[in-house]
Amino acid sequence: MKPIITASEYASESAGPRPPVLLDVRWQLGGPHGRPDYEAGHIPGAVFVDLDAELAGPAGAGGRHPLPDPEEFGAVMRRAGVSRGTPVVVYDGGQGWAAARAWWLLRWTGHEDVRVLDGGLAAWEGDLQKETPIPAEGDFRPAPGALPLLDADGAAALARTGLLLDARAAERYRGDVEPIDRVGGHIPGAVSAPTSENARDDGRFLPARSLAARFEGLGADRAPEVGVYCGSGVSGAHEVLALAVAGISAALYAGSWSEWSADESRPVATGPAPQ
Repeated sequence: MKPIITASEYASESAGPRPPVLLDVRWQLGGPHGRPDYEAGHIPGAVFVDLDAELAGPAGAGGRHPLPDPEEFGAVMRRAGVSRGTPVVVYDGGQGWAAARAWWLLRWTGHEDVRVLDGGLAAWEGDLQKETPIPAEGDFRPAPGALPLLDADGAAALARTGLLLDARAAERYRGDVEPIDRVGGHIPGAVSAPTSENARDDGRFLPARSLAARFEGLGADRAPEVGVYCGSGVSGAHEVLALAVAGISAALYAGSWSEWSADESRPVATGPAPQ
């Protein structure tokens, strides 16, 4: 099954005998809360999910967006109407990062039928609604471990033995700027692979063939294992999703640079990637 779905495909499925549960995960890094935009208009039937409060645990030693407690995450998903045997579609404002985070969490905790609406809300051409739906309680029970997950030590090892991709902007990878975390730079041995290069200007993913060529050019076809990190585990999930579209499995370092850089004992590399 493809991990993304077009707006027209979703419209067809939502009118069919097995409509997906629809989650609205609008979110912006450092921006306004997504709930007011949701209340102003959302795709009919969509349930709002708060990335900061419901798709992440409290910020701390584990990073700015550590993984949520699985049982608490499961309760959020059940309230949203998610059941193990029901398909789920997730969308955000169009960038795809927040939707990918929800996709990754559901897949990691064992849900097998989750897709991201390609292009997000901007791709939807149908009507919007303001009413907040109250879905029937779902039965989803998280079983973490269905997707590969890295911790800091695992990410450091993978940078030496496989391919560790840094999904942040290239200037943050090089250490030219660091607007958020304690120090700039990257995990030694990691390869710069900005998430922004996986999608078109409208937020839709590049074709699978183009994504495969991009990641093969970075060494994914030669690596025994591929991993991804970013600033706090959000845009990194988008890169894992892009790799999945290309047919490549990848592990996510969820703590990412916000966890790595907070530990002064961890080494930091700066400058461009070695040729």
